[in-house]
Amino acid sequence: MTDQRLDRGKQWLEQLLSLSGIATTVDTQQPAGASATNYWLTIDPSPLTPTQKELLVGVEGATIDAMQYMANASLNIHQEADLQAGYTIELDGYRHQREIALRAIADEAAERVRATGTEVALKPMSSAERRQMHTFFDSDPSYSDLATYSRGQEPDRRLVIKLAQPPSGEEI
Repeated sequence: MTDQRLDRGKQWLEQLLSLSGIATTVDTQQPAGASATNYWLTIDPSPLTPTQKELLVGVEGATIDAMQYMANASLNIHQEADLQAGYTIELDGYRHQREIALRAIADEAAERVRATGTEVALKPMSSAERRQMHTFFDSDPSYSDLATYSRGQEPDRRLVIKLAQPPSGEEI
């Protein structure tokens, strides 16, 4: 039995690419350990020219982020809760490489916060990348002494890392 959400995502992205004049296919997968409603839509890079790949990723990932946002918004609108899903669009290892870079940024910022005791505001990033950074800090035990929040307005919204509040020990 195929997953209707996965099929819907694949068809949507293949149609978007076709309407954009880009002839390629989309591979689908649900990463091991991922949420049951989290799907990856991977664009096959083999028939694409370097220029097409650059255009699909965009400057600092702006195009691929926009496609991913559109996929998540349009594929989930008017869907019952059990038919909603989260979609990640991948092309030529971009998301994997970006995750490595974001982890390095998180590690460096964590070191600065711990060394100085003051909060660190990162450069503006997309909502998807801010959400990914929040998840790093929330789920990785090595960051348990730190907290994150977002500050500012788009397109200048920034992730801020600070020391977590120590337990007060005082009773109210």
